[in-house]
Amino acid sequence: MSLQIAFVGTGSYALKHAGMISAMNDVRVAAFCGTNIGKAEAAAGRWSGAAAYDNVEEMVERERPDAVYVCVPPMAHGAIEETLIERGIPFFVEKPLGVEASIPERLLSAVQHKRLITSVGYHWRYQDSTQRARELLKDCQAGLALGYFMGALPRVPWWRIQAGSGGQFVEQTTHVTDLLRYLCGEAVEVYAIYNHTVMHRKVEGVDVPDSGTVTLKLSNGMIATISNTCLLPMGHTSGLHLYTDQGVLELQGTELKVCRQSETHEYKNVTDPYLRENEAFLHALRTGDDSGILSSYEDAVRTHRISMAANDSAQTGQPVKLK
Repeated sequence: MSLQIAFVGTGSYALKHAGMISAMNDVRVAAFCGTNIGKAEAAAGRWSGAAAYDNVEEMVERERPDAVYVCVPPMAHGAIEETLIERGIPFFVEKPLGVEASIPERLLSAVQHKRLITSVGYHWRYQDSTQRARELLKDCQAGLALGYFMGALPRVPWWRIQAGSGGQFVEQTTHVTDLLRYLCGEAVEVYAIYNHTVMHRKVEGVDVPDSGTVTLKLSNGMIATISNTCLLPMGHTSGLHLYTDQGVLELQGTELKVCRQSETHEYKNVTDPYLRENEAFLHALRTGDDSGILSSYEDAVRTHRISMAANDSAQTGQPVKLK
């Protein structure tokens, strides 16, 4: 079965996914839709026969794609997915799902009603190191988690605005939050503190917080703290450390370090997690078997709820209980 795949978005992630799937058997990059026709033409020009559009509805009506990849900034979600859901078109969407709560919740109800195949780009789940940690956690009990995402302020205009990106905890640190959920279970309460001390003085138009710390209570009794900052002059590090009765699991970058009483082991990624998530999605489109998709839209909404609760808590100064 030859798959016709279209893209909404013309940035680096759209091009990354398109490059990967175009190298697979019986997959054709059919079209790109951009915020203007010039961007769409530039992206489509990389693949023979790919069409360019600046209107999502026109693209899906003319091209009749088997699926669409949605790779747009956080504030652009909503109408694009609604168009795809109304037409029953499966979609892969890059994280995060939006900058507020109501749109993803509404889209989730529609996705469930249509029983659409969906996938969300939480590629950390597909890392060999993550899967190894998941196996090791079957034989130990974690009680504490420390997560972090430390780096510089991305210099794209929409990122530095809260209404555009949702802030760092929503746009970047969501990977750490999702990894915590995937390995340790669901959160039931969230308390967050953010600050604005540096970047709004150094970069015009910045209103996202410089730094933040979010404390979570999990349903299994675990406690987790996830901190982030975007005030550094360079990218630094991100990861998640899990403290268990058998030792420490340190997930950082592309490796897992397991620290026990008398020994330390390191496990490095062998396979490309982006490739694995694309293969799982395309397999589901061909067969209807979505068991290889590790983050569906329904699952990703749970991660998004934590991000929204953190933003709410930071604004009100009060903990937020999750349903």
